Amino acid sequence: MAKGKVDALLGIVFGDEGKGKVVDVFTPRYDVVARFAGGPNAGHTIIFEGKKFVLRSIPSGIFDEGKLNIIGNGCVIAPDLFMAEAKELEDAGYDLKSRLHISRRAHLILPTHRVLDRAYEAAKGKNKVGTTGKGIGPTYSDKASRIGLRVGDIEENFLQKYQALKARHEQILSDLHFTDYDITEEEEKWMEGIRYMSQFPLRDTEFEINQALAEGKNVLAEGAQGTMLDIDHGTYPFVSSSSTCTGGVCTGLGVAPNSIGEIFGIFKAYSTRVGSGPFPVELFDETGEKIRDIGHEYGAVTGRNRRCGWVDIVGLKYAIMVNGVTQLIMMKSDVLDTFETIKACVAYEKDGVRTTEMPYDTEGWQAVYEELPGWQTDLTQMTSPDQFPKAFQDYIDYLEKALERPITIVSVGPDRAQTIER
Repeated sequence: MAKGKVDALLGIVFGDEGKGKVVDVFTPRYDVVARFAGGPNAGHTIIFEGKKFVLRSIPSGIFDEGKLNIIGNGCVIAPDLFMAEAKELEDAGYDLKSRLHISRRAHLILPTHRVLDRAYEAAKGKNKVGTTGKGIGPTYSDKASRIGLRVGDIEENFLQKYQALKARHEQILSDLHFTDYDITEEEEKWMEGIRYMSQFPLRDTEFEINQALAEGKNVLAEGAQGTMLDIDHGTYPFVSSSSTCTGGVCTGLGVAPNSIGEIFGIFKAYSTRVGSGPFPVELFDETGEKIRDIGHEYGAVTGRNRRCGWVDIVGLKYAIMVNGVTQLIMMKSDVLDTFETIKACVAYEKDGVRTTEMPYDTEGWQAVYEELPGWQTDLTQMTSPDQFPKAFQDYIDYLEKALERPITIVSVGPDRAQTIER
C-alpha cells in the first residue's frame, strides 16, 4: 500500500486569507484534518447553507462526520475558550467527541498567561506588537523555557502543577508592578473548561497521524496566521509566536519532511494586515477604505480593522520560496470587482535603493507598483473559469507569471459554493 501524504494549506501573507473556507471545501478529499500551530488568536470563518461559524482552535474539517480532526502538539489551547467554541458546535448538532482528538503535547493557556500578555504589551510603550491579548506569546515563552503546562498534565496531579505555574506568573506580574487584575471568575470558567476538555480523546496524536499515513490515508494540515507572521521568517518582532510555515507542519504534528505532499499557498487578490508592524503596500486613502468596507476586513476574533493594500508580489514570492508552495489559491477576488484599475507591488524602494527581495527589516520601504485594468464585472455569480471576464483572466495570468506557480483555485464570494477550481 502506498503511504499517504500530508498536504499543507498555508496562509502566505499576514493571515486572514480564508483558510477555514478552503479547508471546509477540501475536507471530503482527506481522511484527517489537523491544526499544527497557533491558538485561539486565529479565527477561521466558514459560511454554508446560510449558517456562519467562527473556529478558533478546532480544525475546519469538523463539519464532515466521517473525518478525524486533530489539534496537534504545536498548538496552544485555552480550555475556557475551547469549551465555548465546542459547545456552540455541539448545540448546532455536531458530535465533536467522536471526531476530534487533542494532542497530549499541546500546551495550555492559563488565565495568568493572558494577564502577562497585557502586562508585556503595556511595558512596550510605543513599541507595541499589537497582540490579540489571548496569552499566546507568554504560553509559547513558557514552552520554550520548559516550564509550560501541557494537555497531558490534566491526567495526573494537575492542580498542583497549575498552582505552581500560576504562582510563578504572579511573581512576574508583581515584579512588573502589574497588579490591577482579578481572574477569579475567569479562573472558575477555565477550570470548568479543563473538566470539559478532559471528556475528549486526549491522545499521542503523532502516532495517530503516522499510522493513518502508513495505512495510505491522506492528511490536510491547516495553518494559522500567515508566513509574514512566522516567528522566524515574518516581520519580526511584529509576528506571531509559532512556526506558521511548512516546517511548522513537521514539528507541530510530528511528521517527517518526506511525508509532505502538496503545499497550497492561500492569499487574497489584495493584501491585509492586522496589528502593528511594517506594511509597505498599505493604502491610507479612500481606496484602502473601499477595499476594507467591501471586503468586510475586520478580525474574526478581535473585530479589529484590517489594514488594506494592493497585492504584494515581493512578499508572495518570498513566502512561496520559504514554504515550497506548489499551488496557489486566490481568495476574495470579487472585492476588486468595481475598481477601474488595480495595482500590484513588484518591488520595494528606500533611500534610492530598489529591491525585489524581502528585506531583513521592511520598515520604511515604499511599494513600487505596476498598474493593470480592472474587470468591473460581478464575479460572485460565476461558477466556471470560462465565465471570467478577460481583464480578470489577465490578472490571474499576470500573477501566475510573476509568482511562477499556478493559481488552481479562485474564490469569488464567502460561501462554500463560491469556490472555483481551474
